Amino acid sequence: MTALAIRRALPEEAAIIARLYRRTADREWSFLAPHTSAEDEAFFLKSFGIGAVWVAEQDGEIVGFCAVRRGWIDHLFVGHEHHGRGIGQALLHRALKGRRRVQLWTFQRNTRARAFYAREGFREVRLTDGARNEEREPDVMLEWTLSPRAPV
Repeated sequence: MTALAIRRALPEEAAIIARLYRRTADREWSFLAPHTSAEDEAFFLKSFGIGAVWVAEQDGEIVGFCAVRRGWIDHLFVGHEHHGRGIGQALLHRALKGRRRVQLWTFQRNTRARAFYAREGFREVRLTDGARNEEREPDVMLEWTLSPRAPV
């Protein structure tokens, strides 16, 4: 197994990213709204137009991705077979590089993500009833801010 590489994704990789998302999402969350593979691909392709998309690659395979824009992380997914290997953490650290404040949303029932983000210094700042998301699923906004340096 080769070392993990974090690199900028290419727009032509949107279909690969969409398949990774759908495989992971279908396994983890039965409540998600159904979409075709073409809809998923078009959805993720939009991320390239509004920010950066980073991928984690190992042995020539994309095993995770993170889409960011100014002040937000829109998506962070790692293939379920790669969980627990530090891939999400590596993607997150790349996404936070050079930023002072970042927000993101996740579903309230996504306890694994909530615990992960808490370990990485995010705090929960808002709970909703889900009325504004496609699934109508209660969600939570999390926020990370760069800690000021301690005086020397």
